[in-house]
Amino acid sequence: MLIAIPVAQYRETLAALAPALSRTTVITDAGSTKQDVVLAARETLNAHLSQFVPGHPIAGSERSGADAGDASLYVGRQVILTPLPETSAAALRRVEEFWTMCGARVARLDAARHDRILAAVSHLPHLLAFTLVAEIASRQDSDEYLSNAGSGFRDFTRIAGSSPEMWRDVALANRDALLTELAAYRSALDALMLSIEHGDEAALDAMLCRAAETRRRWGATATGVGDRAAT
Repeated sequence: MLIAIPVAQYRETLAALAPALSRTTVITDAGSTKQDVVLAARETLNAHLSQFVPGHPIAGSERSGADAGDASLYVGRQVILTPLPETSAAALRRVEEFWTMCGARVARLDAARHDRILAAVSHLPHLLAFTLVAEIASRQDSDEYLSNAGSGFRDFTRIAGSSPEMWRDVALANRDALLTELAAYRSALDALMLSIEHGDEAALDAMLCRAAETRRRWGATATGVGDRAAT
């Protein structure tokens, strides 16, 4: 059984499912946060907890709903599993086999470490994209700005077309890690502003070169970069 719903709905959903589960049912999920999901499972699954394998496929799209289905979505993509100490070896093996059959690469992380990392490389970028679009939209002359936006704006903000409900829940579920990343990003923006304000060519060049080189190296090794959102 694969659960793929906004993370704020997990506790209610798992509580409703628990009485109907058999002793052989394996449960996994596709939630973008894991510590809250694990807590919900501990509070609701009871005797079935060993059958639960928390997971997070690092693939997705800004589109949602059944019409957005894509049979090749997980091919070559990474799926992170965060098994509990109680998770049975048989359940874990079955979920790993399931994702492998979908063409995915399976990795494992501790739930807390997962949430810390994904706050930086997934949750923060999505919320920044939403924030930029919302800020532009709040201007009285927003239509003029948007009519002159090009590929840079389109590429950066594509993921702002994702489900608002999902990203609202993710932001609140991973609050602490996300606040840490927002503070770090704010510090980086402050440094950027100072470099521009003071005409500090060396500092600006060093940051841009470091970022460009890192992005090129990562892009050369990452699978499927560019056309899908890693959620």
